[in-house]
Amino acid sequence: MKPKTQSLPRQNGEHQNSTTTEVSKNNLLFDFTVDKTKKTVFITREFDAGLSLVWDAFTKQEILDQWTAPEPFKARTKFMDFKVGGRRFFAMVSPEGQERWSIQKYTSITPKTNFKYLNAFADKDENPELPGSEWDLNFIENNDPVGRGTTTVNITIYNESLARLEKMVEMGFKEGLTVTLNNLEKILATLSQSR
Repeated sequence: MKPKTQSLPRQNGEHQNSTTTEVSKNNLLFDFTVDKTKKTVFITREFDAGLSLVWDAFTKQEILDQWTAPEPFKARTKFMDFKVGGRRFFAMVSPEGQERWSIQKYTSITPKTNFKYLNAFADKDENPELPGSEWDLNFIENNDPVGRGTTTVNITIYNESLARLEKMVEMGFKEGLTVTLNNLEKILATLSQSR
């Protein structure tokens, strides 16, 4: 199915909002909306897997490292402490070995339902490059009449700076995210078979 894209009227020659909605070959929803007036990206992605497995894929280092970098990059977590006040410090590593570090600081966790964190690029010594962004992830288990369990993840990414949001989009955030979420879909299929 072809993506549907909508844009609101231009202001100062730029689109303020854009939405792309796609349905995968499995009829799983993927919606990506950029709202420049709110400096926020809204993402909805449905996965053909149960809530516990999807939650684990977003909160366990050994699974995160398998899907959070678009090929040919690899994700490598130096440390992760998934608790309120804890952090994940990780790098996206290029095939040539170049590292781009990020740090996430967990600010709120409601098991199997929601977690929030502050995200920022960082140097190899964990010094964040500010401003960063605030991520809010919500997990909803869906059961249809024939018993097929799916999980919807709603992600809200608020950027303190409009310039940061625009740079994030310009650097290919949507394309990179699409690839990584497709990676996750494949990993979930494999993990579902082994559970």
